[in-house]
Amino acid sequence: MKNTKEKILLAASQLFLRGGLSALSVRAIALEANVSTIGIYSYFKGKQGILDALYIEGFERVRVATNVTVDAKNPKLAVLAATQGYVKVAFEFQGHYRLIFGESDSGYQPSDEATKVAELAFMQIIKLISYLLPQDAQPEQRQEVALQVWSMVHGYVGLKQHAIADVIDPERWQPMIVDAVAIHLDALEKQYRV
Repeated sequence: MKNTKEKILLAASQLFLRGGLSALSVRAIALEANVSTIGIYSYFKGKQGILDALYIEGFERVRVATNVTVDAKNPKLAVLAATQGYVKVAFEFQGHYRLIFGESDSGYQPSDEATKVAELAFMQIIKLISYLLPQDAQPEQRQEVALQVWSMVHGYVGLKQHAIADVIDPERWQPMIVDAVAIHLDALEKQYRV
């Protein structure tokens, strides 16, 4: 059985997925989670605390999914495994994903703690991508290549979560995303001759 805190976060994520930020009142979350509003305030100090917890949990899931073992002889396989993990998180935790990537409104600003967790997730991706680049690659270059890969994956995930998804067999999305990343990595390999 899920503990109360997990039930509250799951309820908030589901409500956000169905109705965006405006659907997230403490009362609605309490009703969805089958807990009292007092319980929500005792765990999260209100709506801002719940949003921060979802944001942190979402980016922490991304960080963990992209934290894969790298074989120095074939770092491409690690990036592809991380891509699969990332896509799995994005598809399984759509409410979290949409919140952390801006499908909210100006009513929510991530806390410093939440922002720090997002930075750690991005640093994990940069670290992983660094294995593909020459050892003397500059930090800006590592960051740029990480953004290229992340943007590509994020673009596909965004399309999967919208109307276009019905045109593609649901089982094809993840392999299609991984294939696109593999093509990009092959191009990077040729460009940098690593």
